[in-house]
Amino acid sequence: MNINFLTKKTYGIALLSAMPFFAFAQKDNWQNLDLKTDSTFGISTEKAYTELLKGKKAKPVVVGILDSGVDYNHEDLKTVMWTNTKEVAGNKKDDDKNGYIDDVYGWNYLGSEKGSIHHETLELTRILKRDEAKFGQADATSVPAADLPAFEAYQKMRAEYESKLAEAKSGLISIEGFKSVIDAVVKKIGKEEPAVADFESLKPDNEMEGRVKDIMLAQLKTQTFKEFYDSQILKGLEYYSGQVNYNLNMDYNPRAELQVDNYADSRERKYGNNDVIGADASHGTHVAGIVAAIRNNELGVKGVADQAVILTVRAVPDGDERDKDVANAIRYAVDNGAKVLNMSFGKGYSWDKKVVDEAVKYAMSKDVLIVQAAGNDNKNLDVEKSFPDRRYEGGGVAGAYLVVGASGYVDDETLKASFSNYGKTTVDVFAPGVNINSTIPGSQYAKFNGTSMAAPVVAGLAALIRSYYPKFSAQEVKDIIMKSVVKVNHNVNVKQGEETKSLPFADLSVTGGVVNAYEALKLAAETK
Repeated sequence: MNINFLTKKTYGIALLSAMPFFAFAQKDNWQNLDLKTDSTFGISTEKAYTELLKGKKAKPVVVGILDSGVDYNHEDLKTVMWTNTKEVAGNKKDDDKNGYIDDVYGWNYLGSEKGSIHHETLELTRILKRDEAKFGQADATSVPAADLPAFEAYQKMRAEYESKLAEAKSGLISIEGFKSVIDAVVKKIGKEEPAVADFESLKPDNEMEGRVKDIMLAQLKTQTFKEFYDSQILKGLEYYSGQVNYNLNMDYNPRAELQVDNYADSRERKYGNNDVIGADASHGTHVAGIVAAIRNNELGVKGVADQAVILTVRAVPDGDERDKDVANAIRYAVDNGAKVLNMSFGKGYSWDKKVVDEAVKYAMSKDVLIVQAAGNDNKNLDVEKSFPDRRYEGGGVAGAYLVVGASGYVDDETLKASFSNYGKTTVDVFAPGVNINSTIPGSQYAKFNGTSMAAPVVAGLAALIRSYYPKFSAQEVKDIIMKSVVKVNHNVNVKQGEETKSLPFADLSVTGGVVNAYEALKLAAETK
């Protein structure tokens, strides 16, 4: 049995083993703490509020959360949610004549009157399905010369797809096998949630039970049995079964089943429904809490920005988001007043990059700052393609656009989160993204890892600057954030292939540093 305690979800939540580093976080609010005073490499948000912002006036800033959905009833978010005052809730009419019926809390591009999408395929799966008719039975000798580049790309994608599918099936078999053994061991022990002492006294009847004993004795040093079982076994099972049954299933098409839209028409905008929570809003709700969880209610967690207003646009399923939905989500958020957009998603292939580029250009024309997560594959984005991409097809670059990598809380060789993508020219800054405690549906809280968590730290900082210094443009806010980072002048561990290398942190991003609210607001005050 080969059980791997690290499962990875690109651009989403990085599900990590309890072993290496996140079990030792000291404070739930560490991302907002200060390196010098708290010995934790946060962004000094609390210090900024105490020393720089006390008594200052601020204006609300709408932050668009383009994600899986947000629980707008959460105890730590409900008073900071954007609402469409021109719409009458529940009357099934388009009161404000914007083309969206009952869009009181935002809009969902993943659905129709028939329901909402939860799972989706990967873009890789969709492109292969599309190109099968043309290249599925072809070989290099039968393909016209003009089509050879496309055919070679198809072959490369086919190989990648088959590798992913084989890995997913193997992972599913492994984790199902491990689950059956551990379930049997738990039954043998006679306790639903056994502790270290229970496993220490366990007498294995075979080699597999012996392995379970060894694994659990190691895992229970840092977490309870339930925490391990839920985060590693159940989440791992969900991840791999989702890959096999949905993400890599060429016959799966929920969009057609729900008659969401005419997907061939990239210009179509008036589709979807008002279900902004969706089937699983954990990711989006967590992101929203990092930005704007109420700071003064003595509940839960503290968001970065005390004047942020959360506008929800649901466009990210369990699987790869579609370019058309992303483009429409950007436009909807911008048209409804968002001045900062958080995009904690991405993928390795694009169906229609042009339609997203046009939406990004629209956001730039409306003085909106876009903040995007770098991704969780530990890849160098200077050499690996990733979408969305601020570089426009045909040339040009979106200026007010920040790409964010994830950092940890200790200022040593582990500062770069092991999963985080990086890039000297493609990733702008790093921000806390390890063991971040934030809101999840049902007025609950949880700790997640990922560049998905780092991006809203920066989006929150951008909103904080725009609320206290509203005259700054989106480009100026980006410049302030980049110029005020805390530079890191030491090497960090970066795994490349099977080898772990020691590289200068300065080479992992444009700025070579971690964002800092105190320094950013100080710079904003000096340059206003």
